[in-house]
Amino acid sequence: MKLQYLSPCKTAVASMKMGFHSGQGFNGSQGLCRAELRDKEFIAKLLDVKWSLVTPDSKIHQIMLSVKDGQSINGPVRNISFLNNTNPQLGDKMEDKEDLSFYIVRDDLLHPLVNGNKARKLDGLLPLLQDHSVTDVVTCGGCQSAHAAAVAVSCAERGLASHLLLRGEQPEILTGYNLISTLYGNVTYVPRSLYGHREKMLKSHANLLVGDSGIVMCCDDIIQALSMAQTSSAANFAPMDTHRSAEDYPRKVVIVSEGAGDAIALLGVIRLVNYLVQNHLLGIERPVKFIVDAGTGTTAVGLGLGALLLGLPWEVTAVILADTIDGYRQHEKRLISDFKRRFCNHFTDVNLNEVDGGIVNWVERQRPRKFGNVLDGEVETCQRIAQQTGILVDPVYTLAGWEMATMLSEKAVKGDAKVVMLHTGGTLGMFGLAQRYKSHFSSLRY
Repeated sequence: MKLQYLSPCKTAVASMKMGFHSGQGFNGSQGLCRAELRDKEFIAKLLDVKWSLVTPDSKIHQIMLSVKDGQSINGPVRNISFLNNTNPQLGDKMEDKEDLSFYIVRDDLLHPLVNGNKARKLDGLLPLLQDHSVTDVVTCGGCQSAHAAAVAVSCAERGLASHLLLRGEQPEILTGYNLISTLYGNVTYVPRSLYGHREKMLKSHANLLVGDSGIVMCCDDIIQALSMAQTSSAANFAPMDTHRSAEDYPRKVVIVSEGAGDAIALLGVIRLVNYLVQNHLLGIERPVKFIVDAGTGTTAVGLGLGALLLGLPWEVTAVILADTIDGYRQHEKRLISDFKRRFCNHFTDVNLNEVDGGIVNWVERQRPRKFGNVLDGEVETCQRIAQQTGILVDPVYTLAGWEMATMLSEKAVKGDAKVVMLHTGGTLGMFGLAQRYKSHFSSLRY
């Protein structure tokens, strides 16, 4: 079934900004106008590329909440239990009941080793690397970087060599994402003093790999080639001839920034939004409070842009984990600027001219802490959620999104927007956390 898209007018954009900064949700029933032909053409062109994921599909489950008031030695407590409905009614059958619940998009099931948000951010990039005959990919991350592991696995699956610059020292025992990065990629541990200058570090390592005869490129070069291809009748790519040896070609190295936080990463997330708004899923008219945890914040910006381009009555809320709210807003502005520069130049009627931020509602975590820290009781909370629902969340990332979705569901009344959480993955991260925070995990033995 072909969807009829809506495009936000300037008044809708203003409403979104006013709503987010005042702490109120965006009501998409006002200020929306139907897309002009060139707006529809933009959406079609934007998503008319090769993808890494065969389909954008993702399972959607419904988490039912049961709240009981109790007493502890410290006073009254609210005990919340969860039940997972793995086959909920969606589309027109989504009932407007007063039952406490939220929906969860199971991107954690996309790949056994690659986090869901990483798979989405690499969705539009990986085919371009192959089309450009790239031989090697250089990127960086922390010792337990899910991004580095995702790049390593995804490159190995496509016959590309990955070179991962990991911050700090090699752990005594390899586990979690660090183990996967080592098994699938070429790992180099970098002193923290050098890692602080990431751009210089990545370029130096890439130049070392190519020597005198190879080529070093960055994602911006790839995006520019994609933009040129989308405006021509055919892509002018030169894919590698599979009948010839890779040694016959000069080494071509592409640098992927930490966390894949570039404009090209937004395409896969927008593709997910385009999938979710089908009539038999969330639809295009239903108000939604969309929740996601924010590491770099790139996934949240992609969700916000997708909602904006499709004219959806969504409020995208990102629970910040690694930076300040101002830092995330600056990242949002940079990504939107890069997106407009790379993908909107040939579509002057697309209503993004006045948008430079404000499409994501950045909020603090319920229990703020230094990034990466685990607080008392959080591992036990993850255990309880896993035992009650069969869904594993981790205390650093996805538990933050789960807690926000739970809080919004408790406050919801009949007729409110549906609460939807994007589960970005993180299963392998639990192994690294268990190694680092032994005291928090020791109680699970009893």
